[in-house]
Amino acid sequence: MTGLRRFLSAPPAEEAVVRCELCATPMPEEHPHLVHVVDRRLLCACGPCAFLFDAPGAGGYARVPDRYLADPGSAPSGPEWDALQIPVGIAFFLRNSVREAVVACYPSPAGATESELTLDAWAAGPGASPLAAELHPDVEALLVRREPAACLLVPIDACYRLVGLVRLHWRGFDGGPEAREAIDAFFAELHERARPIGSRV
Repeated sequence: MTGLRRFLSAPPAEEAVVRCELCATPMPEEHPHLVHVVDRRLLCACGPCAFLFDAPGAGGYARVPDRYLADPGSAPSGPEWDALQIPVGIAFFLRNSVREAVVACYPSPAGATESELTLDAWAAGPGASPLAAELHPDVEALLVRREPAACLLVPIDACYRLVGLVRLHWRGFDGGPEAREAIDAFFAELHERARPIGSRV
């Protein structure tokens, strides 16, 4: 995930200029991202370059959309979570179009840990939710938190921003108060940005 290295380490004293990874144009901190579907690489892109890849699969890339949806009723129950065999309380799920499978990832101090779900566990749990039906393959994910219960559809780059926060702030066995505060603030930001599923606003 070369384009998201800034999420994975502490920022330098003087921020380097962020440049488009396709044309090297300087960009603001908030900018589009592209996913190379086969390699599963995220790249930073300027607006004009990102526009070239608006069509799904153009040149092997897909543009990461900028939508956030919420549905409190989509959060998996305790038994549904246990059936997924996710060992932590936060995970994100995406549809991988190359593998033709649902992939589960969860943040850890070592980065994003990935495991493939059984289709039964997915279909009986988060996969049956209205949010899962909205997922665009490769570029969006279902981000789920066990406590407090939350289920959000988010761009895939938001998930890797969470991975970077965990790596940056995690201390000791349970993460420590700094990591918990960073995670809480991250979810609060997502909830502010998210609109209810079905909303036309």
